[in-house]
Amino acid sequence: MTPVSELWTPALVVDADVLEANLTTMSSALPGPRLRPHVKAHKCSALARRQVELGHPGLTCATVREVERLAAAGLGADLLLANEVVDARRLGVVGDRYGARVTVAVDSEETVRAAAGGGVREVLVDVDVGLPRCGCRPEEAGRLADLARSLGLTVRGVMGYEGQVTVMPERLERAAAVEKAMGLLLQAAGDVGGDVVSAGATVTWDLNTWATEIQAGSYALMDTTFTPMAPAFRPALWVEATVISVAPGWAVADCGLKALGMDHGNPTIEGANVLFCSDEHITFVPEDGARVGDRVQVWPAHIDPTVAYHERLHLARAGEVIDVWDLDLRGW
Repeated sequence: MTPVSELWTPALVVDADVLEANLTTMSSALPGPRLRPHVKAHKCSALARRQVELGHPGLTCATVREVERLAAAGLGADLLLANEVVDARRLGVVGDRYGARVTVAVDSEETVRAAAGGGVREVLVDVDVGLPRCGCRPEEAGRLADLARSLGLTVRGVMGYEGQVTVMPERLERAAAVEKAMGLLLQAAGDVGGDVVSAGATVTWDLNTWATEIQAGSYALMDTTFTPMAPAFRPALWVEATVISVAPGWAVADCGLKALGMDHGNPTIEGANVLFCSDEHITFVPEDGARVGDRVQVWPAHIDPTVAYHERLHLARAGEVIDVWDLDLRGW
């Protein structure tokens, strides 16, 4: 085994025990098809396989590449591309080549026709439930479902992402917003038909009791932004970095913007105040000083884009790397 302290840096490291605790906690709370894990958060088919082993046959994807590679890995029992596409031909090929079950989100006549033309057999109607992103208006959902069926598609139900609540740190405010969003989704579900109501996220996993399946992703690895809102799960992933320069009053490590997702703010270094990140560097003020060559654990504020910058995860226990998982779902 390789000590974590000997990894080339910056390197993504995962505490194997914390990861497993996060996975089993969620699996116990949302067993089987109640959870449809979102692989965009970890980009790793090996981790997705562990989620399937824990009883969750359905997986949520954000990109066509994720669908393709999960299917090629034998994880294609029920793949949902929770995103609109205007060219679905690659998705149709996945179903034919690997025998995978592929469902795609649609929110317009154009995306419905793209699904049908691309050889996709099943869709969910994506409904706008308050986040200004994708989704049709609730009152349009039934018409789109009718169009899809007229083109030979099976309409499994609806989906809607209440992502606007991720900026609400107060639980009661978040709960009220989830209930309002799901009211819109259930209104659409009544017009669309089908048995799937797909929604949710890690920060609403225990609030959203209306959806038939929850599309949580961050819970597996977690980050410093979502942990306060989902305290049942602990951060498992950090970027291992090396101090490369020390000046009076601050230190610099080799972990910058090209190794971290920064859209949720600065990362965290225990026992230090992070000043800023630049392309290749993180500048911080250590409480107890630092020396060139010291190792630091940099905890990202947003794991999804952080993972996408790297090529592999190093699973560790007691300071030793026990396994290496490729981040094989990256790219487009």
